Amino acid sequence: MSPFQANSGQNPRMGFEMRKKGRFKSTEKFVEWMKEIQEEARATLAKAQKNMRKYMDRHRSEAVEYKVGDLVLLSTKDLKWQMIGRRSKKLTEHYVGPYKIKKIVFLNVIELELPNTIKIHSVVNVSRIRIYSNQVPGQKAEVPKPVIIEGEEKWEVERVLNKRKV
Repeated sequence: MSPFQANSGQNPRMGFEMRKKGRFKSTEKFVEWMKEIQEEARATLAKAQKNMRKYMDRHRSEAVEYKVGDLVLLSTKDLKWQMIGRRSKKLTEHYVGPYKIKKIVFLNVIELELPNTIKIHSVVNVSRIRIYSNQVPGQKAEVPKPVIIEGEEKWEVERVLNKRKV
């Protein structure tokens, strides 16, 4: 059945077929016929929706529920202009952080406690963040704590690993 037939009750004229002799069908018969067409169209649409939902839900997962105080990583996708000084785009981190969640505005919008060095609005969509998981010991080098000498913070250098002439 074509969409034109579902709307008007007849197939479109092509211009070269002969007109049928006779009058229109009775009104009651026509109404019943249109109801059958509509029921068939509803059933077809319901089946199509069911199939679409089935195939789309295969790739979907449950939404992560964030709480105030959780640590999250922020995507650098919107920070490209701040990452200009980096040597290579492909070696730049995909996520930076962790940052604390300050406030949950909506289910899909949260406010982060961002440092002043990041020049974006602190309210971001949840598609731009990921939950922070603690790193495995030894995965990331920890910054040594400073030694306080005469009220000033200073770091001790163990050895020089490499040098570069400029």
